[in-house]
Amino acid sequence: MVRRVLVLAAAFATALTPVICLGESSKPLPAKATRELPVELLSLLEQKKMPKYSPIVVRLFKEEAELEVWKQDASDRFQILKTYPICRWSGDLGPKLHEGDRQAPEGFYAITPELMNPNSNFYLAINLGYPNSFDKANKRNGSFLMIHGDCWSSGCYAMTDEQISEIYSLARDSLSGRPSFQVQAYPFRLTPANLARHRNSPNLAFWKMLKIGNDHFEATRLEPRVDVCNGRYVFNAQPPPNSPSPLVFNPAEKCPPFVVNPEIARRALEKSRADELEYSRLLEDNVPAAPIYSGLDGGMNKAFLTQFPGRVTLAKVMPYASYLPQLPPIPWIDNDGSLTRRWFGSSLDKQPECNPPRVGFPSGRC
Repeated sequence: MVRRVLVLAAAFATALTPVICLGESSKPLPAKATRELPVELLSLLEQKKMPKYSPIVVRLFKEEAELEVWKQDASDRFQILKTYPICRWSGDLGPKLHEGDRQAPEGFYAITPELMNPNSNFYLAINLGYPNSFDKANKRNGSFLMIHGDCWSSGCYAMTDEQISEIYSLARDSLSGRPSFQVQAYPFRLTPANLARHRNSPNLAFWKMLKIGNDHFEATRLEPRVDVCNGRYVFNAQPPPNSPSPLVFNPAEKCPPFVVNPEIARRALEKSRADELEYSRLLEDNVPAAPIYSGLDGGMNKAFLTQFPGRVTLAKVMPYASYLPQLPPIPWIDNDGSLTRRWFGSSLDKQPECNPPRVGFPSGRC
């Protein structure tokens, strides 16, 4: 009897042991994590003059249900390599706020080798590293938020196993000799038309802040440097001329004096001004506005509708989806807190936990 108890205890402890991630162990990695890129993708890299081990940037778009992999070419600029339809993402448009809200994160994330999980229960996984310093400064929490396989999501961006195999290999190769690569997660493509449609959302100020980093990237094809201060993102900051000391950013404290590289600032400003003019024109035309909160649980790219008929494109969520989740005060809107707090007060109910636990994720998180 005692021996049986010890065996059961050992098995339970093994189940709770954290997964071994890339770079954490000298044990041989599973074959799926070391697989070479497909011949077609290697040929595409050669065609686009992209070195196999050059950096990548991953961009996620919820509403369009698409994942883009951009890769640095021989000119040191990033170009689009491949767009993958997302098999499943959960939650609504908007950032993740707290554990169990089913929201897939939005923001800028740095993926280090330790966040690469070759032993995932979802084939292969790339942990987004949520919460990052911005999320923590805004009192947001959650864990196990991934890009992974298996086309099943509870706060993650889920791909097919075949897709994540390619994406994982591209990420692995890009980390060769580098500390990290960047993931940019957006609610939708931050075009004037999309922002105009979602103009009534309490997340609009947050999305416009993300758009600054988006514009820096799209205008220059260079990965934006990301810092956080005063609870907000800051992009491509550098010390003012003749500054005696390097910049030091504290996510929760006042931003230090900084400037943006003039060439990056010029290109990004040109794009921003053109977008603002188009946005204003769309508002004058009174284009239809999307609902503030859809009450729908995520989405699936239409490419997968016939392949996964049981996992509908936009499924109704549990009853809590009938109201708008409360946002914490956002300092870049005004001194009175977020639009949600001003409109709805501070008495919104807390959302329940998401899906039941799954093997390897005892709390039911993704």
